[in-house]
Amino acid sequence: MTKPVVRPVTPMFSSGPCAKRPGWTTAALDDALVGRSHRSKPGKAKLLKAIEDTRKILKVPADYKIGIVPASDTGAVEMALWSLLGPRPIDMLAWESFGSGWVADVVKQLKLKDVRKLEAGYGAISDLAAVDKTHDVVFTWNGTTSGVRVPNGDWIADDREGLTICDATSAAFAMDLPWSKLDGTTFSWQKVLGGEAAHGMIILSPRAVERLTTYSPPWPMPKIFRMTSGGKLSEGIFKGETINTPSMICVEDYLDALAWAETVGGLDGLIARSEANLAVLEAWVAKSAWAGFLAEDKAIRSCTSVCLKVTDPWVDTLNDEGKAAVAKKLADMLDKEGVAYDIGAYRDAPPGLRIWAGATVEAADLEALLPWLDWAYAEVKAQLATAA
Repeated sequence: MTKPVVRPVTPMFSSGPCAKRPGWTTAALDDALVGRSHRSKPGKAKLLKAIEDTRKILKVPADYKIGIVPASDTGAVEMALWSLLGPRPIDMLAWESFGSGWVADVVKQLKLKDVRKLEAGYGAISDLAAVDKTHDVVFTWNGTTSGVRVPNGDWIADDREGLTICDATSAAFAMDLPWSKLDGTTFSWQKVLGGEAAHGMIILSPRAVERLTTYSPPWPMPKIFRMTSGGKLSEGIFKGETINTPSMICVEDYLDALAWAETVGGLDGLIARSEANLAVLEAWVAKSAWAGFLAEDKAIRSCTSVCLKVTDPWVDTLNDEGKAAVAKKLADMLDKEGVAYDIGAYRDAPPGLRIWAGATVEAADLEALLPWLDWAYAEVKAQLATAA
């Protein structure tokens, strides 16, 4: 094939940290409250605005609590697991790397015994109908490393007795999260809105708050996980009084991303942008002679972390090492050409490509990328075939 001429304007297709919003420059950080305490009046005001703007964009109910917490989405999920789990049996849903990680934490670190593991392989999803409404349930809304998302929240009972703990880090701001179905929800800034790392968000329903204030876990609670004091909710956490010191530069960047989200139509506009990006990739895959989706079922296919596999029958003639080499050479070639950075599959996932299609990615850049994917595959196939 002839090497394409048109290149993506922004070749950032990493699944985290993700592309900055269109038009972003460091000027967006000019009003950052650097050199000031986050506990100062203006510092608290910035943090509270981040919480309030999050509530507005995500359409979070007024009686839900939103807090900025340490250690990105990982810290937020761990805070929820360590603080909320224990009094009920638990259903752990896992169909990719991060969901499996939460299973390991609950079973091996917290050492909880009454745990059911509802697992599925990459490209598939757990049996959602098997979830017991009397159990707490822990799941990822969108499997970042597998490109698989839950299709909706219909499987979560309205009259559930247990809590739902949802890792929504690559779903928030790109998918419709039904808040009435969610009790403890987490995400990080560096995903759909392209914010900077290290800060997590935790959103608690009134039912989750009730659990926090009526149940004390039997294990020692690290300071950065504590959301109560003396049996009462630490309300300050949900008003911008963070447990540890946040980066006010990152806060400013998040505020800028939230302001941009407003300009594209808020949550509905963000969802539409991400779904339109997925549609670009779906149209290409439908005609491709060599690429397919890891999530073959469209109903569970992610519109953010789109995972591709090589379906060319030629690849089936290769051993596992050879299949992995095809995917790696593809990603490396595209990176070297400067047309797509960081799109190799996650290290624990099957060999392939992972292209971020969240709301900060422009559809035109995806359109420009597609001929490069075809060119790179033809080059890699020719090289490996010749070597063989």
